[in-house]
Amino acid sequence: MTNTDSERCLEDLARRLEASGDFRVLRRLKLSERIEPSDGVQTRTGMFLDVESTGLDVRVSEIIEISVTPFEYGLDERIVSVGQPLHQFNEPADPIPAEITAITGLTDELVAGHRLDIPAIEAFVEQANIIIAHNAAFDRPLVERISPIFSAKPWACTMCDVPWKEEGVEGRRLSELLSGFKYFFDAHRAVDDCEAGIALLTMTLPKSGERVLSSVLRTARQPTWRIFADAAPFEMKDVLKHRGYKWNADRALGPRAWWKEVPSDLVDAEVDFLQSEIFRSPVRLPMFEITAFQRYSMRAI
Repeated sequence: MTNTDSERCLEDLARRLEASGDFRVLRRLKLSERIEPSDGVQTRTGMFLDVESTGLDVRVSEIIEISVTPFEYGLDERIVSVGQPLHQFNEPADPIPAEITAITGLTDELVAGHRLDIPAIEAFVEQANIIIAHNAAFDRPLVERISPIFSAKPWACTMCDVPWKEEGVEGRRLSELLSGFKYFFDAHRAVDDCEAGIALLTMTLPKSGERVLSSVLRTARQPTWRIFADAAPFEMKDVLKHRGYKWNADRALGPRAWWKEVPSDLVDAEVDFLQSEIFRSPVRLPMFEITAFQRYSMRAI
């Protein structure tokens, strides 16, 4: 039996299992099968970025692995090619915590003697029209600490810039989202996560019929406004939390106050809510416009 015959046999078994209604089959993700042929349209360069680090605190954690995978997409937002990734290890100042090794498989021995080649990273990333990450609020602050090139680029996020819940797709982790499209992959290594992220961008959302990349880019292009409920009464904190406000403790990012980011067309409604339900009087509230050049960063506004 040839490999082709074996694959056909396995695929037939998978389809029979699915048809029974009692089984759900996940297929191994093969990025090459998700890329559409180019029809000669003008393209732009996106880059999917993923880092592994020594911890979850982006202010102090160190990068131990970085991967940036370039891809070309047409003006119709179809991904037509994927390039070779930039991939580097980095030996941190302190030993890699055991829990990080358990998740990523990265050990002190694997990264020993490696240092990030910042000029090489900068030259590579310079070509990007946009950088995309899964949970960009984690990746962007980490890489902005190593080079200003990452501050100069617009960013988008496959976790937050797609209305997954409204589309009926459960979960927010990359592996969970791909399982919703009946795929699995080997997670928690930077190169694999980048390939999986690019593959996710090629998927079609089940309700709107929109490509994931189209949704991500549309969201990235839209400015939002970060509204601070400065000096809100303490007893209203639970109301604000329930409405999606977060506490800002860093004055470099704005007032020490509860804040929320809303689309431009919802600013007036949000201000009306704050004045009527929180402050119970007309107030002038600090607010700042946020674009893809600032979104997911921890730089000062």
